[in-house]
Amino acid sequence: MIPVLQDVAGEWIAASELAHLPSLRNQIGQGHVNADLSSMSWIAAPPYTFGYHTGRLHIDGVVPMAQRFRWKPWGVQRSHTDDRLTILTDTRMSLGEDVLLWEITVTNRTDSALETLVSQDLFAPVAHSETGWGWLYDVPWNSGNYHDFMTLERVRSFAPHLVAPGKRTLRLGVPRLPGLQRDGSAMSLDDALPRHVSADTVYPHRTSVAGAIRSVTLDGSPVSAPEEVITLHPAGEVTLEAFELRPGAVLACEVRLDRDGQTGVLLTHGNHPDSLQVGVSEGSLWVGIGGEKAYGGAPAAGVWHHVAVHLSADRVLLVVDGVPAASTQPWTAAGRWTATYQAGHLTIVDSRSAGRAVYSFGTLPGSVELLGAGGQANWRLRLGAGEARTVSVACSFGASADRPVDFDRVFARGEEGWERLWQNAFTPGNPDFSGHLPTLSTPDTDLAKSYYMAALLAVYMRNTRVSPLGPVFLTGGPRLGPTTTFYWDHTEWSRLYALLEPAGLRSWLLAALASPYSSAFGFDTRHLGPLGNHYASNEYSLFRLVEHYVGVTSDLGFLDVPASDRTVLEHLRGFATRSSGALIDYGSDPWELLECVPNYVNVVAGFNAAQVGMMRSFAALEHFLGQPAASPSTASPSTADAAAADAAADALAAAVIGLAAPGGRWRIVHPGRSRDDVIGHCLDFGLVAAHLQDDLPPSVSAAMIDFVETRLLAATWMRALALDDPAAPLADRPDHGAAGAFGAWPGVTAYGLARLGRPDLALNLLRETHRSASGALWGQAQEIVGDRVRVAEAGVSNRDAVSGVATAEAIVAGLFGYEPGFRALAESRPEVIEVPGLGRLRF
Repeated sequence: MIPVLQDVAGEWIAASELAHLPSLRNQIGQGHVNADLSSMSWIAAPPYTFGYHTGRLHIDGVVPMAQRFRWKPWGVQRSHTDDRLTILTDTRMSLGEDVLLWEITVTNRTDSALETLVSQDLFAPVAHSETGWGWLYDVPWNSGNYHDFMTLERVRSFAPHLVAPGKRTLRLGVPRLPGLQRDGSAMSLDDALPRHVSADTVYPHRTSVAGAIRSVTLDGSPVSAPEEVITLHPAGEVTLEAFELRPGAVLACEVRLDRDGQTGVLLTHGNHPDSLQVGVSEGSLWVGIGGEKAYGGAPAAGVWHHVAVHLSADRVLLVVDGVPAASTQPWTAAGRWTATYQAGHLTIVDSRSAGRAVYSFGTLPGSVELLGAGGQANWRLRLGAGEARTVSVACSFGASADRPVDFDRVFARGEEGWERLWQNAFTPGNPDFSGHLPTLSTPDTDLAKSYYMAALLAVYMRNTRVSPLGPVFLTGGPRLGPTTTFYWDHTEWSRLYALLEPAGLRSWLLAALASPYSSAFGFDTRHLGPLGNHYASNEYSLFRLVEHYVGVTSDLGFLDVPASDRTVLEHLRGFATRSSGALIDYGSDPWELLECVPNYVNVVAGFNAAQVGMMRSFAALEHFLGQPAASPSTASPSTADAAAADAAADALAAAVIGLAAPGGRWRIVHPGRSRDDVIGHCLDFGLVAAHLQDDLPPSVSAAMIDFVETRLLAATWMRALALDDPAAPLADRPDHGAAGAFGAWPGVTAYGLARLGRPDLALNLLRETHRSASGALWGQAQEIVGDRVRVAEAGVSNRDAVSGVATAEAIVAGLFGYEPGFRALAESRPEVIEVPGLGRLRF
């Protein structure tokens, strides 16, 4: 019996228990709720995206913070209770529509009548754009469209957001491109945001001015030697000391321009997008910081000018030769968006794009006040003792902006639509998906909870509008990647992907194989351009996704289909023949392997074990394709070729086992070094267990199991890296370091335990994972804090991550043994798999 969606996930949770606040999705867009009772940020429904936030709820002039949150797929409830009132809000993204909905209920908790003023800010800093859809996607600011993660996170917290905390290096002249900051720890995403933007993203002001700077001071104290004259030229950069800027600070210098009318950068504090920057545009000075920019006068060339930047909490003033020249404005008053109110509708228009939004009301307010870029709606409510009153607001945007919103109908339709979608995900021949998921029947309510939560995560991460490929499953978000798919994250649930959306997976795979996967981690599904850097897992990931697609669907003709300059089969052959039996060196860049574990590079056990798995699976495919009736036209394997591939795989498997270290850990070989590292990471365990379980000596297998039991499993989750590992202090992230684990790792680890003959331990882990989702579904990382687990926010961790579907994958494949690989091509998909004492899986 498929549970009703109301029972799958989403219970009330105290704000104090949360690190990462809930998200909203509606199959075409995504967004984040904030810590107050109504505002949202990071709204992206391509081609539309929002900056800043949508506005806060005020009660009698005060902004109450949410004390509790409750997530459901169709919306997020927030509540606040004080001595007088309980305020309950329900925020939704209408299913399949560019419409935001708020229902606000105020209850009088006293035993006498009272009056209260309910005021809702109405902002919609929306833009329309067909460019900039990378992992770090473009967000609209008053000064333009670009990704500024740090400023928007400060905006969300309602703290002064212009001036970033922490020390940053002052650079004179041309800045490095934002996204390549490595002044701090090379592993910290707070200091290093790789340039994971789309290829059509162009950063402005990429050259220096021609001129000179001297006498750089901070609050009157020298940053450079007073007598030093620093020459600037268009391609040059001069680095000075690192220091922190704070509200009230004054950064000053003397500047001489070599010529009039030029364009370029004078100085940058750091090089993140939120950095303070001063430059010249066609001869006019400008100052920019945190999404805001202001232009001043045009200083004459050949003359020394005193330039000072005065920072305050809400604006930055540029002073030239003692005269104020330019000042930024609070974002609501800076002028990019304009608002008008007429006939019960507040309309907001973007001056830089076709972005447009309209606020309407299910309950007409007593008054609406215009506030620059938006407005504020006011309701004065008179409440009897114990009485509750509800008001409602809708914001339609983009192409939907001028359509009337029937609030009650649209609001109710969200829950009904999600329930229909959920039930159809398990129904053969349904109208929403090209396939369906298996139904789990088990007396173990904890196991069922984990399975159905993981299945819901797949449905939740689906997007039906963003891509010309058809339905796609986004990798993460909402703060990142509203069009992005990573190859690696999809392989963590590749069997279920093929079962649920085989047509979508086929389309996605052809695009992925046609993309430059040797130099990117994934692609923008909207424009199909590559993103980021290469991952060592790419080839394995794509191989497994093809294998499971073909294994589930029996679509052998897919192997003949061209993808770029090769057929699918030829791509697979290239992946499987990278090694003739020798260990592979995966390079020295940690960003290509585990990103935050600095010594997990070069020759590692995990990916070499994965290579063995590919070699053996491809040999099985070649054996199978040797049957004339099944062979695609491009395939002409020989028995000798397949036997040679098996022998090479055996040789590589033996070499991987030779990397085994005491205590269930694995050696890392660094060419040119006299000593190897030893590491205790779940990735090595998972991939070795998955692909070498029949090769492992019993002593090694037992040590691996003991290592997981005693060093990785913790609370209701696990650690990716052992706490006592030498790399642990250097691995700062909770997804791949020692503070917690990536959403996929419990599933990967449980599958490995089952493969090594310990389904009991796998079951124990899988039936606990549902307790680690912070009241909703799993994120990119769950961190262990004392004896509890929560979805992590540290760095740039995602609130949502499709990799968590690996929990359901481990149940289906690890506990129930469903393996639709190349070795099982001659077998038909079972209708039912039953495991005594565990339950039944019906396909």
